[in-house]
Amino acid sequence: MPEPRPELPGDLLPLQERIGRTHLQQRLGLEGDHEVFAFTRRGAHFFYPENWYSMHGLIRHCLRLAGLYERAQRNARSIRLVHNALAVRGLPKAFEGLRVLHLSDLHTDLDWRITAAIAERVRGADYDLCVLTGDFRARTYGPFDPCLEGLRSIRSSLKGPLYAVLGNHDTIRLVPGIEAMGIRVLLNESVALERDGAALYLAGIDDAHYYQVHNIQQSAAAIPPAACALLLSHTPEVYRHAAHAGFSAMLCGHTHGGQICLPGGYPLTWDARCPRRLAGGPWTYAGMTGYTSVGSGSSIVNARINCPPEVTVHELRPGPSA
Repeated sequence: MPEPRPELPGDLLPLQERIGRTHLQQRLGLEGDHEVFAFTRRGAHFFYPENWYSMHGLIRHCLRLAGLYERAQRNARSIRLVHNALAVRGLPKAFEGLRVLHLSDLHTDLDWRITAAIAERVRGADYDLCVLTGDFRARTYGPFDPCLEGLRSIRSSLKGPLYAVLGNHDTIRLVPGIEAMGIRVLLNESVALERDGAALYLAGIDDAHYYQVHNIQQSAAAIPPAACALLLSHTPEVYRHAAHAGFSAMLCGHTHGGQICLPGGYPLTWDARCPRRLAGGPWTYAGMTGYTSVGSGSSIVNARINCPPEVTVHELRPGPSA
């Protein structure tokens, strides 16, 4: 006879009612598999740079030998505030000029100095709502309380409605703690934003990179066919699926823009299954506009070269008709 499914932790029971037992059990099971791979040093995901922890020391050593490590650390704490005009097809007039603060790849427990710099940068920024496109944790496994502590310090500097999606570094067990801060996590779900009698839909998918538990169809299920909708995704890899599903715009992260780049911002590594033109900044595909944040925090090492971190304010503008 098959073994009975383990009982869910009590704080995840409300989440099961919201997203269904299948999604939740699948996510938890895949996370458990991944932790086994990470601890036993086997499995495909171990060979991702963020899981190959001996590589972290090698990168630091190379930067020190080149005399760049201290400067690279300072770069990682020098957060830019970037303004982007986001053209959105079918944007209701009531939402023209709406400002969306976009944070991504916070990795809040990697270096508290970076986390403090992010909190300081967003304090006093001018925006109407905030979105966070995943990777709150530095490692891809293990304890997550330090990550939540870091996120709280950034949350104290944020205002207005806040929405988020999970990244490949994140466990779904983070969701109750994140939502307790007043940040709604969209797990293949959508919400309707209302303004002056008009509606703009915001959808979010679960991680499409490691765990591949994203479901664009489910995220759009409650969105009327002719409605204007924006998609939050941790990774840009699903750009084609999003565009052909009818989304007007997509905000994402994951790439870090390469983080350590050659002059001109050319990334040395590329951990995403999509064209390099989607590595950072604005892009378009099949009538859908997109923006890939190069990240507010840093991954693997607390260092950046030729790729400054950013927080982004998108100002929504009407885009061309289909």
